[in-house]
Amino acid sequence: MSSYDAIIIGAGPAGLTAGIFLSRSRIKTLILSDVIPGGQLILTHKVANYPGVENISGYQLASIMKKQAVSFGCEVKANVKIKNIELNGEKKQIILNDNTLLESDIVILTPGGRPRNLGIKGEEEFKGRGVSYCATCDGDFFTDKEIIVLGGGNSAIEEAISLTKYAKKVTIIHQFDYFQAFSYLVDEAKANRKIHFILNSTLTEIYGNETVKGVKVNNLTTNEINDLYTDGVFIFIGYVPNTDFLKGKVLLNNKNEIIVSKNMETSIKGVFAAGDCIEKEYRQITTTVGEATIAAMSATNYLYNKLRFKV
Repeated sequence: MSSYDAIIIGAGPAGLTAGIFLSRSRIKTLILSDVIPGGQLILTHKVANYPGVENISGYQLASIMKKQAVSFGCEVKANVKIKNIELNGEKKQIILNDNTLLESDIVILTPGGRPRNLGIKGEEEFKGRGVSYCATCDGDFFTDKEIIVLGGGNSAIEEAISLTKYAKKVTIIHQFDYFQAFSYLVDEAKANRKIHFILNSTLTEIYGNETVKGVKVNNLTTNEINDLYTDGVFIFIGYVPNTDFLKGKVLLNNKNEIIVSKNMETSIKGVFAAGDCIEKEYRQITTTVGEATIAAMSATNYLYNKLRFKV
């Protein structure tokens, strides 16, 4: 059994930020991640609204965060799977798939989220063969081709703009006649000659042969369905929190988001949460690192005051 003062589950910007603050406070900290550190941040082509940082990719920013956490003594274990987790009691226990037992006084949950599926015919069939959820990962495959971006939020509009570097035509399809994205992003998209819009519409089917060749577009006003040729479909309709392993462990809302207090504490004492897994309205890198800072400071206070933690 390996013992730590704190274990963080998830290595996105929230987990890495919490690791920085805890380790700098000389708290023995371990970060666990089922993938490479960085989370959804590493899929972001360009970060343009992180204060004090200009012209940096999500991958670069995540790498800096990890390096900073490690420099303070934080341990990071990537590509590990959690078999079971017990959060009740003064000591929290985590069992990995290889039956390694880990123990800690506190746990900070930062598992993030994953892209939401549209759930239509052809979506699963053509994943990786024309259906994508990441412009940074797959944009280059669509050089000089025509693609569709589904969604109307910040991610959808940002990614549509990014995809114009590759595609010869980008069509944004959105279910409403207005966008939830920030106005400056919408204005930038409208000013781009490569971007076209189909509003009050959604997709009912994605089809093709070996790869995507077209979609069926349903006009939600007239209920008319038309075929539209495309080489690819990028879906950006939100994220689902990665909290399946936490059902019955901490209190979740009806969207499976973790419910936290103003101090980022969950329904279990000594267990905190931050990032895209928690119940909140806004999801930005800056909000995530702010929540993680609060979680880490609250966790530190818990260790010192509740457990009389000593360094």
